[in-house]
Parts: sequence; structure tokens; C-alpha cells
Amino acid sequence: MHSLQRNSNRLRLILSALFLIAPIFSASAAQIGIVALGASNTGGYGVGPEKAFPAKLEALLKAKGYDVQMKNAGVYGDTTAGMLGRLQSVVPDGTKLVILQPGGNDARQGVSADKREATIQEIIKRLSARGVTTIRMDKVVSGQAFPKQYLQSDGIHMTEQGHAMVANKLLQSVMGALGAPAR
Repeated sequence: MHSLQRNSNRLRLILSALFLIAPIFSASAAQIGIVALGASNTGGYGVGPEKAFPAKLEALLKAKGYDVQMKNAGVYGDTTAGMLGRLQSVVPDGTKLVILQPGGNDARQGVSADKREATIQEIIKRLSARGVTTIRMDKVVSGQAFPKQYLQSDGIHMTEQGHAMVANKLLQSVMGALGAPAR
């Protein structure tokens, strides 16, 4: 009888310990929020958002073990001033990273390069104040003429292959900003 009581106490102790540590093992790390903020190329003009670089980048990151959720905040015709104006509404609290694709709409609307850059810096400043890292797509994918085979017939918007190329070029920068994936 004494042995049975001792075993019962041990069982209670083991079960109590399991209930205490179970949340540690069952709780998954929070999903990493990423927002792609930009204009029509970000939104996937001509190919659809499911084939645009944000969706392709999300798939690449997941294949590398990152638990990410990418929000596509691309708006056709948007300028950097427009992006700044909608920043609070499209970048939710808890977002870890924003990929900023300023595009060429500012120049098409007569906005000076200095004004465009000042607005980009204000976007980055506001995001930084919220603890959000920003990657400028034009700094990762610039410095070279965009190959024509990756552009649609309008010469502005990317083909599906262009979006895949951009996602692949962004991958290393994004992984560096996120650190090692949670396991």
C-alpha cells in the first residue's frame, strides 16, 4: 500500500511538471510580419498579386524555414507621398520588416528627386521609430538596367519572371534582416 501511494505521488508530480512545461513546447513562435509597400509593380500589375514578388518572396522564405506572413500593400499609381500617407494603416503594429518599392510615379508626376528622397527618408524614419526595419528595393535591385525580357510590353511593369528575379535578389537581404529562422 505504501508503495502504491509513493507511485501515485510520483505520478502527480510528473503530471504537474508536464502541465507547467507544456506551454513552453506547444507555443509556436509568433509569425513574422512583413509588408511590401509600393506601387503597381509591388501590387503585381499585369500578373496578379499571387505572382508578384511579395508572394514569391514569401514562398522562398517559407522554404528556408521562416514563419512569415507577407502583406502586399502595392497600389497602382502610388507615389512616395501616397505611401507615407497610408503608412500607419498598411503597416500594422508588430510588423518586423517593410520592403519599400518607391517606383517611378513621383518622376512621372513631376516630383523632384530631392523631394522623393526626403519622403522616402521620412517613411524610413517613421518605421524605425516603431521598431520596423526597412529594405529599399531600389537599393537591392538597382544599379543596372532591368533586362527587357523581365518587363511587360509597356516597358514598366515586370513579368512573372521579373517578379521571380526580384524575389530572389531580395531573399538574402531579407534573411539578413530577419536573422536565423525560428525552429
